[in-house]
Amino acid sequence: MRSTDLEHMERAIAVARANLGKTVPNPCVGCVIVADGEVIAQAATAPGGRPHAEEQALQAAGERARGATAYVTLEPCGARSSGGLSCSERLLAAGVARVVVAAEDASPYASGQGAERLRAAGVPVEIGLLAEEAAAALGYAG
Repeated sequence: MRSTDLEHMERAIAVARANLGKTVPNPCVGCVIVADGEVIAQAATAPGGRPHAEEQALQAAGERARGATAYVTLEPCGARSSGGLSCSERLLAAGVARVVVAAEDASPYASGQGAERLRAAGVPVEIGLLAEEAAAALGYAG
């Protein structure tokens, strides 16, 4: 773990806090995308729960997401209830090189699926950075 990882995850938690309580039925997730040490995009789950944080941040980052690191407060979804592309699929399609996750997600649409998909494609996934802080600040159930 690098000290910059902590800084970026703290930022992702702060970004998520801005929409806390507005994203029901989905949890409020924060995503920060970093390339070459620079934050190139950030987003929180939108009011009403859609679009997800990763989806918005990746759209804002565009091609700069290729080779970047994504810091996400909750494990990226592995499936979407709407049938659209999951966040893990979107991260892969964007060419993100590394994903750092605060807390695991017990949801049937995540629960290890997103992390497994990313790892199977060769993307390193680190889970647990500031997990307790994210859970406390954002109300995640472990």
